[in-house]
Amino acid sequence: MGNLAFFRFIRDNRMGSFSVRNINCEWGLKGIEKYKQVSDVIIIVDVLSFSTSVDVALSSGAIIYPYKFKDETSYLYARQVRAELASLTRSKDKYSLSPASLVNIEKGKRLILSSPNGAELALSTCSRLTLCACLRNCQAVAEYAMQQGESILVVPAGEKWDDGSIRFSLEDYIGSGAVISFLQGNFSMESKSAVNLFNSFKDNLFDGVSNTISGIELIKRGFEEDISIASEFNVSKTVPLLRENSFINRG
Repeated sequence: MGNLAFFRFIRDNRMGSFSVRNINCEWGLKGIEKYKQVSDVIIIVDVLSFSTSVDVALSSGAIIYPYKFKDETSYLYARQVRAELASLTRSKDKYSLSPASLVNIEKGKRLILSSPNGAELALSTCSRLTLCACLRNCQAVAEYAMQQGESILVVPAGEKWDDGSIRFSLEDYIGSGAVISFLQGNFSMESKSAVNLFNSFKDNLFDGVSNTISGIELIKRGFEEDISIASEFNVSKTVPLLRENSFINRG
């Protein structure tokens, strides 16, 4: 190693601190359980649609309270935290997990988003620094995460079958790959695979997301606009940080 290269090496490793950032990628609750004790930062990715909804709402200045149940306890929780409960079913006309319904949300609105996927994962990280990412804010979240710690876990949320088991969702793996593509460090094989998948769809994300099982279901239900919003790449500087059970913008 030449002198110039040596000094660059020293500079890039903080004058002798040779720690290497570790980037892991694992699915759902089991992934969080496996890596949470060794992770400084956990990033939840639920493209259709929790993470995208959180980004859209926070971009307008709202505050989002994740809640994992879609039942009568949601109403009790709304009263407890003095927040409005979003519709428990996807809706265009009321605040809901439809990103399109949140585009014009008023600044300062305190809103509960009930989700058995993204919200449940976000609330299961045992107080680790928890962020929420999607295709729209992947770079902003990745850059913030690298400032916060040396071990980063990216969690594609997936969906759930009727028996509660995880259904691996291609759109969440694509979104995870988008986030990881802006991270630097020692990538696990799963992280590398996520980046490769993202790169294969990068030039036409709408086509990739809309042809997933979840995308096809949303189009049949008339929510194609949600897919358009979710497929927008790197258009947001919002960094959703979970603090005291609500997501606030640290971007």
